[in-house]
Amino acid sequence: MPFLTQPLDMKIFVLANQIFRKHWMDIVMPQLSSAALLWTIISVVTAFGIYKMGKNFLIIMLLATLSMGLADFSTNIIKKTIGRVRPLNSVALTYHYEDGKWQRRALDFVQTKERGNSYPSAHAANTMAFAVMLMIFFKNLRPWMLFLPISVGYSRLYLGKHFPTDVMAGWAVGLCTALTVWLLWEYILRNRFAKHIDI
Repeated sequence: MPFLTQPLDMKIFVLANQIFRKHWMDIVMPQLSSAALLWTIISVVTAFGIYKMGKNFLIIMLLATLSMGLADFSTNIIKKTIGRVRPLNSVALTYHYEDGKWQRRALDFVQTKERGNSYPSAHAANTMAFAVMLMIFFKNLRPWMLFLPISVGYSRLYLGKHFPTDVMAGWAVGLCTALTVWLLWEYILRNRFAKHIDI
């Protein structure tokens, strides 16, 4: 069921979306939230990994992709259950990026939607699942891979798409799904199907 946004949640959102704005961030933030960037990163990582590790790396990327898919599926179920309205549809003066341009809600803007799909953030969940899976297998990537979900999560506030608690909930979903997939692999699938795979 929908819930009210708490004062601290709203204050952090307003700071990120309305106060701490810069021209260069207006350019960068939409790109950080684009699916094209994420899939470009995945493609580059996959190509480099295969070059370094061969076919073994494909298993890691399969697990990472599976984690992302599970995280995305899980957030969609929660979104439909909770029905929280996005800030761009509920908070006056919110900056939001729509149809390739920046817009801003009026001071007298009034929420009209009763339900939405703000909680939790799928972008935050998917990028966290991807980052965690890579950090599990490659210790030298810790904690640098966290830059991806953190920056994408911040972009969701900046773009007016989510509240901070949406993003944090998304990170939690991504973490849980990545760990679930890894445990499934480590204790069930590896011994049955990948005895000759050294990862």
